[in-house]
Order: sequence, then structure tokens, then C-alpha cells
Amino acid sequence: MHALAAARKPSMFAFTMAQATRTGVRLHHVEAGAGDPPIVFVHGWCCDLSYLAPQFDHFKSRHRVMAMDLRGCGASDRTEGGYDIPTLADDVARLCRELGLANAVIAGHSLGGMIGVEMAARHPSLVGAVVAVDPGPLAILPESRATFEALIANMQGPDGEAVRREFVSGMFLPADDPDRKRRIIDAMCSAPTEIAIPYLRGVIEWNGAGALHLCATPLLVVVLGAIGLTGWLAKADYVVIPALILCFGLIAFGLYRRRLRRG
Repeated sequence: MHALAAARKPSMFAFTMAQATRTGVRLHHVEAGAGDPPIVFVHGWCCDLSYLAPQFDHFKSRHRVMAMDLRGCGASDRTEGGYDIPTLADDVARLCRELGLANAVIAGHSLGGMIGVEMAARHPSLVGAVVAVDPGPLAILPESRATFEALIANMQGPDGEAVRREFVSGMFLPADDPDRKRRIIDAMCSAPTEIAIPYLRGVIEWNGAGALHLCATPLLVVVLGAIGLTGWLAKADYVVIPALILCFGLIAFGLYRRRLRRG
């Protein structure tokens, strides 16, 4: 789950909104642009909507776009529970309904990609397609579950903050800009532990295989980073994905948008 570039909200986010869903949870979000299909950007673990600002800015000239802070993140409400993936998908779906967003492309990074798949399974009338950028395990294996459980246990220990910084540091490539890397690590590690850990528990408890089985919408998985495609496919957590898999996000987004236009 490599970190995407961004760490500070640019000026295009000067006007923001908070919408209370029917559950009473206020979800901070931004909107811009016009044009179909609408695109909904969903950020990853311990991030906020600013991490997808470059994509938001790029697509707003031709599409209606919306980016949001998931509950517990950014300026959205922090709740005592509700950090499992089905509940998060329901949050996104409720906000889309209240904003009149239908047949949307759900573009999610990391955890956000998993939420997009779950949303397509639970709310198919709202989702026209899913773009999962470097998602977490969509069908977790015992080895990966054990790794996440060890991470959670270590984050709850006396060296929890150091453990989290080491984990987040591992999301970057050697060639990443050092200053940007430091800013992102600091920002992600500033998220409260009482939010970060429930999100991780939601990852290992998610029935991703079941969601994939119910997902009838087009699904594009974008793999970022230096991992070769053969090596990536060898990770059996992902082998069950019935999707087109491409490297390099800009190429993948371009191909996918072209496909939508032809359809």
C-alpha cells in the first residue's frame, strides 16, 4: 500500500462542506465540476481527502467530482465505532445519495479501494465502476492476517508510535522525495491510535472474497510501485480479483476513462 503524493490541502479545498447522514455522522467533503460519470474519491488508512487532491483537480474539468474524509479522519466526526469496511461503505453510499451522485466511479486508494468494492457489492445502483488504487488485501490469507494482528498488538504496546512510523515508512519507494515522505509520515502518524487500530481490525475482519463475488460492476485494480506484475500476482491475497490489472496510475486512469466513454 504505497503512499500517494499530497500532504497539505491546496487552495481548491478552501470551500468545504460537512453533511450529516441519516445516522447522524457528519462527513466532511468537497465537490467541484460537472459531467458524467461522477467520480467519488475515497482516501486510505490514516489519511484524508487531501491525499487525492491531484486526481480531484485533474478530473474536475470534465467530471463532477467529490472527495470526502472518512469517519474519524480529517474533519469528519470521530465516532466510538463504525470503522469496519461495510459501515464505511454505507457512509460513502449515504453521502452519495444525499448529494445526488449515482452511477459514480468510486476511485479509492488503499483502504479506499476496499471500501469501493464493498460499496459496489452493497449498493450497486450507486456504483458505475470501481477503481482500486494499490488496495489492501481483497481476500486476506492467514499469513497476512497474522501480520496485521501482530501490527495491531505492537501498536498497542509501549513502542506503538515507533511501530506505526516504521510501518508507514515501508509504504514508500527509495526514489520518493524525502521531504514529502516526512510530511506524509508525520500526517498519517498523527491520526489517533483509537482510530488507526479499529481501521486495521476492519481490514482483517472484512469478507473481501464475498464482496468480490457480489461485485458486478467493472473493477480496475491499479498497482503502483516497483513491484513487477509477476511478483505482485504471486501474492495470493490478490489472485482472486476478477479485474484488469495495470501498472502506472496515469496510464490506467486514461485507459479506463476511454473505456467508459466508448461504453
